[in-house]
Amino acid sequence: MDSLRNRLRPRKCGLIMTSLLIGILVPNVVSSYSIGVGISDTTGPVAEIVFMGYAKMDQKGSGLHLRTFARSFIIDDGQHRFVFVTVDSAMVGHDVKAAVLRNLQSHYGDLYTESNVMISATHTHSAPGGFMMDVLFDISTYGFVKESFTALVNGIAKSIDKAHNAVVPGRIFITRGEVLEANINRSPLAYLNNPEEERNKYKYDVDKDLVQLQFIAANGKPLGVINWFAVHPTSMNNTNHLVSSDNVGFASVLFEKRINKNAMVGKGDFVAAFASTNLGDVSPNTRGPKCEFSGQHCTVQYTCPGKKEMCFASGPGKDIFESTSIIANKILDEAWKLWGSGSVTEVKGPVRIVHRFVDMPKQSATFYNATTQKVEEVHGCLPAMGYSFAAGTTDGPGSFAFEQGTTTSNPFWNTVRNFLAKPTDEDVRCHGAKPILLATGRMKLPYQWQPKIVSTHLALIGNVAIAGVPGEFTTMSGRRLRDTVKTAIVEADKSFENANVILAGLCNTYSDYVATPEEYQLQRYEGASTIFGPHTLTIYLKQYAELAKHAVLDETVEPGPNPPDLSKEKLISLVPPVIYDAPKWGREFGDCVKQPMRTARPGDVVTARFISGHPRNNFMTGSTYLTVERLEEDETWTPVATDADWETKFIWERTSSILGSSQVITSWEVPENVIPGEYRIRHNGYYRYILGGVYPYQGVTNHFQVKTPNLNY
Repeated sequence: MDSLRNRLRPRKCGLIMTSLLIGILVPNVVSSYSIGVGISDTTGPVAEIVFMGYAKMDQKGSGLHLRTFARSFIIDDGQHRFVFVTVDSAMVGHDVKAAVLRNLQSHYGDLYTESNVMISATHTHSAPGGFMMDVLFDISTYGFVKESFTALVNGIAKSIDKAHNAVVPGRIFITRGEVLEANINRSPLAYLNNPEEERNKYKYDVDKDLVQLQFIAANGKPLGVINWFAVHPTSMNNTNHLVSSDNVGFASVLFEKRINKNAMVGKGDFVAAFASTNLGDVSPNTRGPKCEFSGQHCTVQYTCPGKKEMCFASGPGKDIFESTSIIANKILDEAWKLWGSGSVTEVKGPVRIVHRFVDMPKQSATFYNATTQKVEEVHGCLPAMGYSFAAGTTDGPGSFAFEQGTTTSNPFWNTVRNFLAKPTDEDVRCHGAKPILLATGRMKLPYQWQPKIVSTHLALIGNVAIAGVPGEFTTMSGRRLRDTVKTAIVEADKSFENANVILAGLCNTYSDYVATPEEYQLQRYEGASTIFGPHTLTIYLKQYAELAKHAVLDETVEPGPNPPDLSKEKLISLVPPVIYDAPKWGREFGDCVKQPMRTARPGDVVTARFISGHPRNNFMTGSTYLTVERLEEDETWTPVATDADWETKFIWERTSSILGSSQVITSWEVPENVIPGEYRIRHNGYYRYILGGVYPYQGVTNHFQVKTPNLNY
């Protein structure tokens, strides 16, 4: 099998065998599945919209570094069709998925449903927010932002549509490797509160495994790959104001570039995804937390002695851009190594999918209490956020004087809390160690603050189980879920002894974090954000064990109660629209007011400044605000980079709010492998006329020469 597989693989140098050659070498490759892959731009408003993730209201976008994408994978065994989507987004809400399904159903009827479409967010913290509809998640973005919602929904739907139209016979392979020095546990004290016997099973306090699914067409052509690795996409911290897909998004771009030779980012046939898994307590900031001014180590409670001095984690690079690149390349290196190896196992067997909505506060389960050595019946709680939630994390500290690890309440903050909604004695008892800061389950104005009904989802592809979970599981929570699912699968059918269980994070519904009951007691950020109480995980273990059993036995499950349709509410939106644009006196839209240098070499940063309209007039979806072009011998211009490339930055500046004037700065860091020649930078945009209408414009710089490096001997 390995020798056959090696003949189907691209070599590490990146050369890919053509379909013709594969057909000659392996004329009778048997296909197990029909497979389709698709990628589509989801980039929304890149200016003046608050990013989702850090809940920092002054972190508004002012430009673009990396475009965001949805990447879809269709797997069909002839009886059942499963769609896995990973999208460069902070999270995915029920209303986002519902809108995607409505979009698809207008074209495909009931082919794509709640049950067979699983949408997982990468969890980048550097993309525009305002698309969730739940009040708590949209409050920091000044309410619902229709532009963000529409761009996300349309991009996801289009990626599925592309995958649908690209379905071909194919095969699936699974492999796994290990990535070191790319992630650390940001709540190690909470992790240490888990039973020692359990911790001793594992070498690290975070998962270092990278799991890879490879998709190969029957003719040997590489179609796509999904990689799951536990790391928060928070290398770009809360000082960043440029839209970015962060470390895992950049890893996807790099992988795709190696396969899609000469294709622009997001335009190639091969699709590479780096999807989220149990990343809840996992940080990419491998230098660990330090006090931001003094540089000293933080206290055990992750506080600093200086006045208003925050405890920040950073690294491994000198700045957020270098750190993002380092983490992305570490993950990429292992993924590429696995892609080029022959150490794979073919996935064979039917596709089975089970999905159920669960009203979490109404659930119960049994839990073995190690302290009392008794089995107890435990229950879910109405959603609530603890004090330590407001403290934030070392990846992005919070506001005021809140500290992680807070297990006692404060009379002042309780008074503020009670003004919004007062928790009942039952709420307080149910949440146990968590002092309630926001009783979100009791808050009904203006509409739902956090979900009570969540999506639980599991797909079985041969002996590979993908458990789509509605939140951020911590390291140990994820380990327990994987073990529970595998045990349930094997108990239902002994032939699944070698089953592979993958946890796909942030799927379909976002209900914050899931810490273990033991981690919950310490009330770090993750425990304080475990909204259904100390036994949230206990309930999920029961739910996913049931789903796993039903999937193996090919049994249908009750769909559960439908979540409320928040799109029917009068959604609050405090984001002002773009009224009009006007160029500076004596200028036209697209005028280049600062020309680039005349000569550049690898490593130089070429910049230009243009008179512009507001980027929110048109997101240039599937297109670009900036293009770096090279002049060919036939006098035509060839694009070599766009605003989706790592080497470029697109920065928007408002020069006069009263006049509606703005400018953009475009930059391009000349790569080492650049082809010498004559270049220019083109800026495309749209302006809003004061009397109505939105119109396109274009600006082009003077030509500049790119030369090879000076050689000093």
